[in-house]
Amino acid sequence: MKLKQLSLVIPNEPGALVRVCDVLKKHSVNISTLTLADTANFGILRLIIQEWEEGLKALEDDGLVVKVSDVLAISIPHVPGGLLKILELLNENRINVEYMYGFSLSTRERSVQLFRLDDTDRAIEVLEQAEVYLLDPDELFQKE
Repeated sequence: MKLKQLSLVIPNEPGALVRVCDVLKKHSVNISTLTLADTANFGILRLIIQEWEEGLKALEDDGLVVKVSDVLAISIPHVPGGLLKILELLNENRINVEYMYGFSLSTRERSVQLFRLDDTDRAIEVLEQAEVYLLDPDELFQKE
């Protein structure tokens, strides 16, 4: 259920993202999805990669500081209010969404949102009890 996410603080300057992607490419580590949030001086790069331990080692060996976090990949019906239902469920159970970002798989009927929560284990219990579909790593990284 839980996915490992790698997070890096990188300078907000030309070539910083190239460096990260080049390190991963040289170690044959494929990026499944990422998000990059910026400020004037730096960016926070968050990566989901199947071979996260290999990616972590490669990035750290290159001198980058990497934080590993647990996130949940939640499959949400692609209809008005689909996301709202999940957010209300988490809110009712006092589980805070620290941040989230989305990506698509090969379907238009559902979207996938990655959630960083303040209590991931409790969120899993609450979401499963409500029959919310959580993707496991095998589903997320399956080859088409």
